[in-house]
Amino acid sequence: MPVLELDNICHHYGHHKVVDNLSCRLEPGMIACLLGPSGCGKTTVLRCIAGFEHVDAGEIRLDGDIVSSPHLHVPAERRHIGMVFQDYALFPHLCVADNIGFGLRGSSAQQRTERVAELLAMVGLTKEGKKFPHELSGGQQQRVALARALAPRPRLLLLDEPFSNLDVDLRERLAAELRGILRAEGITAVFVTHDQHEAFAMADEIGVMYEGRIQQWDLPYNLYHRPVNRFVADFIGQGVFLPGEMVGAHHIRIELGTLSSASINGNADSPERGQLHVLLRPDDVIHDDASLLKAEVIAKAFRGAEFLYTLKLESGAQVLSLVPSHHNHALGERIGIRLDVDHIVAFATINTTPMPASLASAVPTV
Repeated sequence: MPVLELDNICHHYGHHKVVDNLSCRLEPGMIACLLGPSGCGKTTVLRCIAGFEHVDAGEIRLDGDIVSSPHLHVPAERRHIGMVFQDYALFPHLCVADNIGFGLRGSSAQQRTERVAELLAMVGLTKEGKKFPHELSGGQQQRVALARALAPRPRLLLLDEPFSNLDVDLRERLAAELRGILRAEGITAVFVTHDQHEAFAMADEIGVMYEGRIQQWDLPYNLYHRPVNRFVADFIGQGVFLPGEMVGAHHIRIELGTLSSASINGNADSPERGQLHVLLRPDDVIHDDASLLKAEVIAKAFRGAEFLYTLKLESGAQVLSLVPSHHNHALGERIGIRLDVDHIVAFATINTTPMPASLASAVPTV
């Protein structure tokens, strides 16, 4: 039986629909993420699950029991859900151990002491139990908040942007650590973030949200290689769109050559001729000194093991390419490239799911 089921839920703020007929389900032990830009409704969904907001339509079920509907609302304190807030919400006057044990007031003193010690060890803070929150780093405070939420063994854990207050360098590492802790406890969890690197590091499955709806609920691999619409293709990873033309069943011609595949992802899998936009990821464009196909380096970003090159084609269109960093090419230099496209992603020229203007400026397109 699913731990959590959302069945066509809706939520309004005044006349504005923030969550629009959203559905999903989580099996026991699953770690899921709601990923999307600011204002897409992901935090509101989390608050509806927690019981902080009412739903205007649809149902929320926990272990098969309805906890939210237009006619029923089980209070948050009766849902047995753990919550880690964006600002951690630790009690400043309590030490770390007492913060973690706060939700164990119904346990005996011995049970409480044993559970707190177990969680301190699990989150790597065994020696910090007597310290106060202000004496800890941001990463340590985040672990205390997690341990406090896990202490009463909730049936579901919700996390609201859990890494947003941390340095960028810490986020992905702590996301992987948090995933290990949840796995060790066998906890089913939902977290929200706008950062796809955090989502990829932590989640089993991800729901990409836009305008109150889940555009695609899928494995991280499929979101990257098999996006179902233009918004998901634009939002996940980096890439550019080149104009293309369908020239036969499973064949698309673009400026860099003809792509062939048994299946074409997107909304352009018709064998008939037609104008398309074809997605090329940086890992689709391979640096190859022996290739007769050349492109001009117009920008470069050093990433340690790799350079991310922005390359201009003969038409003036641009593509991205990840190249090992020992290939240090100068701006203005023409380098050989070839395509290695395993997953063709193409969309009809008319785009029914537009990319928000705030994102369009950050994603190179043609």
